[in-house]
Amino acid sequence: MSNMYDNARELSQALRNSDEFQNLKSLHEQVENDEVAKRMLDNFRNIQLDLQQKQMQGQQPTEEEITQAQKQFEMVQQHEVISKLMEEEQRMSTIISDLNKIITEPLEDLYGVPEEGQGQ
Repeated sequence: MSNMYDNARELSQALRNSDEFQNLKSLHEQVENDEVAKRMLDNFRNIQLDLQQKQMQGQQPTEEEITQAQKQFEMVQQHEVISKLMEEEQRMSTIISDLNKIITEPLEDLYGVPEEGQGQ
C-alpha cells in the first residue's frame, strides 16, 4: 500500500517540477506582487464565488449581478498577466483532470463508467 503513496508523492513532485506548474507559479507571483492586478483578480473571484453560492442555494443571479460579473471578467481579460494566469490555471486544471481519469481507470474497469447526469 505504501508504494501507491510513494508513487503519488512522485507524481506530486513531477507536477511541481513541470513547466506548466512553474509558469503558473511565476504568473501567480507576478499578480500577487502587483497591487492593482491582485485587487482586480480578487474582486473578480469574489463576484464569481458569490454567483456560485447563489446558484448552489437555488437563487438566480440578477441581471445587474450578471452584468457586473461580465464587466469584471472583461477587465481581468484585458490585463495581460491576469489573462495569462487564467489560461495557465485552465491548462493546469485540464492536466489534473486527465491525471484523475488515469488514476481512476481501475475503478472504471471494475464498476464501469457512470452515465452522464447521474450523481457520484
